[in-house]
Amino acid sequence: MIEYEIQSELSEEIELKKPKMYKVMLLNDDFTSMEFVISTLMGIFHKSEEDAYKITMYIHNSGSGLCGVFTHEIAETKVAQVLNSAKKSKFPLRAVMEEE
Repeated sequence: MIEYEIQSELSEEIELKKPKMYKVMLLNDDFTSMEFVISTLMGIFHKSEEDAYKITMYIHNSGSGLCGVFTHEIAETKVAQVLNSAKKSKFPLRAVMEEE
C-alpha cells in the first residue's frame, strides 16, 4: 500500500511540456531550378505536386517560404537533408529553421 501512495505522489508531480516547435523555411536564390525546389518539397517534406508548386512560387515571389513545422530534431534533420541534396545537385538552395 505504501508503494502505491509513493507512485501516486510522483506521477502527480511530473508535468509534461509540449516541445518547442520550429519552422523550416526555404530561401530563394537566383540559381536553383524550380524543378529542384518542387522535387525537394515533395521528397523531403512530403508535399503534393500542387502544394510544392504553390510553395515554390511563394518562395520565388517572397524570398522564403514555409515548408513545415517540426520538433527541433526533425527540423534540424530536414534542413540537413535539403542542404545535402542541394550540394549533391550543385545548387545553392538554403534551408533555415526558426523557433515558432
